[in-house]
Amino acid sequence: MSSSPLTAITLNQLRAFLTAARLGTFSAAATELRTTQPSVSELIKRMEDHYRIPLFTRGSRRLVLTSGGQELLPYAERAVEAAEGADRALRSLTSLDGGVATFGLLRNAEYYFLSELLETFHARHPQVRLRIIGLNSVEVAEAVSSGDLEAGLVVLPIDAEGLDITPLMRDEVVYASANPDRTVRPVTMADLAAASLILYDAHYGWRDPTRRQLAERAQVEGVTLNAVIEVEHVEAALHIVARGAGDTIVSRAVSRSRTFPENLHTVGFAEPLYDTIAVVRRRGSILSPATREITRLARRMLLTH
Repeated sequence: MSSSPLTAITLNQLRAFLTAARLGTFSAAATELRTTQPSVSELIKRMEDHYRIPLFTRGSRRLVLTSGGQELLPYAERAVEAAEGADRALRSLTSLDGGVATFGLLRNAEYYFLSELLETFHARHPQVRLRIIGLNSVEVAEAVSSGDLEAGLVVLPIDAEGLDITPLMRDEVVYASANPDRTVRPVTMADLAAASLILYDAHYGWRDPTRRQLAERAQVEGVTLNAVIEVEHVEAALHIVARGAGDTIVSRAVSRSRTFPENLHTVGFAEPLYDTIAVVRRRGSILSPATREITRLARRMLLTH
């Protein structure tokens, strides 16, 4: 049975053909390819024999492409270029000399000094391109689970099916108000149910991990939590709270930041509430060296913080 077109030509044959066409002799091609002149001749002869068409006119001084060789030339160039590109791409996945690190960051990452993470990584590995997505933890977890992201940082709890989760640190969640009378004692769920709440992460609502914890506690205690205003970003919520329109909840990292409004007061919950920050990856997946390194740096920065 004759060979199929897919197996009739090898990359070695195409490289030999292109090098001979460029340099003009089989011996010069052999020198560049670090092989022998008979080996280069044989590689090209196999193609000619298979298709029963000459690719070169063997002159006394220099090889000249035949019409068949001219027809093959652009396809050979594209095939070898594609193969070499694939080789570079795969090699970049086993080193920190190239490739792309895909990583998800929780929405309020800057409050945990994680912007420094990107600067540090880029300074150490400038050849690696960074694809960093800062979303709510819900979407980061979904993106990792689907394979759109290699790994990411999230706030727990999340839907953990198909994910490996490594908790890194806890940060207390506190109640924030412009009215000091509302922060004289730890807040109960009944207090929270009676408050005019200004909440952020409007898009994800009660799927947001922090809100999810509160909703579960409220359900156990038989109370209902409602927001009078919902916005997307914590900064907008704090601005509204600072003007006295209601109260909110934030992590300690946010309350200790330089941008936290000076007129706001905070207090913890009667039953302390925590955001647990964790790194997630798809179960059974192998991280690229770049993503593995940015994960390591993120973990170190969080633990130091």
